[in-house]
Amino acid sequence: MTAPKENQTTRRRAPGMSPEQRREMIIQTAIPLIAEYGAAVTTARIARAAGIGEGTIFRVFADKDELLQACVAAALSPDHAVRELDAIDLSQPLPERLAEAAEALQAHMSRMGAILGSLGHRGGKHPGTVRGAGREESTARIRAALVDLLEPDKAALRRPPEQVAALFFGLLFTQPRTNDEPDLTPLELADVFLHGALSGGAE
Repeated sequence: MTAPKENQTTRRRAPGMSPEQRREMIIQTAIPLIAEYGAAVTTARIARAAGIGEGTIFRVFADKDELLQACVAAALSPDHAVRELDAIDLSQPLPERLAEAAEALQAHMSRMGAILGSLGHRGGKHPGTVRGAGREESTARIRAALVDLLEPDKAALRRPPEQVAALFFGLLFTQPRTNDEPDLTPLELADVFLHGALSGGAE
């Protein structure tokens, strides 16, 4: 993957951003570069991809380590995943809702894995302990969003929505990978979760 070309529009607009907006823009630009290059990515490369001067980075981050820390925290944060879950149309049938949820959460897991894998297995200094939402808080927020997705079909569920959400969340994070079978699509995963492994004609 090649680094994004310098964005002249971003360069022109960056000076008008608030420090928080500029910080977020830099983080979102840096995340895919960190996934590719690990901690060895330079701030100069990040600045070119963001269409800003390198010095702009150090006006909102004390140093490169703080930038890496912020990127890891952003990748681990459930905020984006929860927003995607909240945006799912509740008027859809439950299998379609859960398929969309599976897709959003699989993307969230891939994002986390790309960042942590790159920093953990390539050269450079790891940014250390990540501040922000802990694992329990992140899990609780995602489960709560899943419960909201299940609520319209609460009467048809065999177990409380909270328990079904926990089971679905656990399935997504622990589904086995096999070399001889293709991965289930999100809709297939939702179908197996809702209807089990038995065929419709099984006794």
